[in-house]
Amino acid sequence: MSGQSSRRTVLKGAALAGAAGLGVAACSTESKLGHAQVPTPTAPVPLGAPDEVPVGGSKLYREQRVVVSCPAKGQYKAFSAQCTHAGCVLDKVEENEGNCPCHGSRFDVTTGKALRGPATVPLPEVPIRVEGGRLVAGPEA
Repeated sequence: MSGQSSRRTVLKGAALAGAAGLGVAACSTESKLGHAQVPTPTAPVPLGAPDEVPVGGSKLYREQRVVVSCPAKGQYKAFSAQCTHAGCVLDKVEENEGNCPCHGSRFDVTTGKALRGPATVPLPEVPIRVEGGRLVAGPEA
């Protein structure tokens, strides 16, 4: 009988360890920068002409991983375009709402706020300025 009970103990232990592993995996990318690279530029990044961003609208600079909105003429606000859930880069912006293609998170690109999960953390803000007639995101040089 001791052979049967030790086998049960081993099986129960394996089942519990597997369940614990699933719990850890489920939490590993939840509402943070996940396996994302650095979400904001660490050096100045030239984006383009300021008039590429419509007043009241926004523009996604996917390659640079930045999204810029223009609330009023000459005013710009920028955020990381990297989803705060698992680090995927937003693939499109429609009516100032950014879409993450990986898990369906949605963000208000004028405020960075997460609108639909699984992401719950807002997009990090990125410093932006007009320099030499071009938008430049990231810290000063």
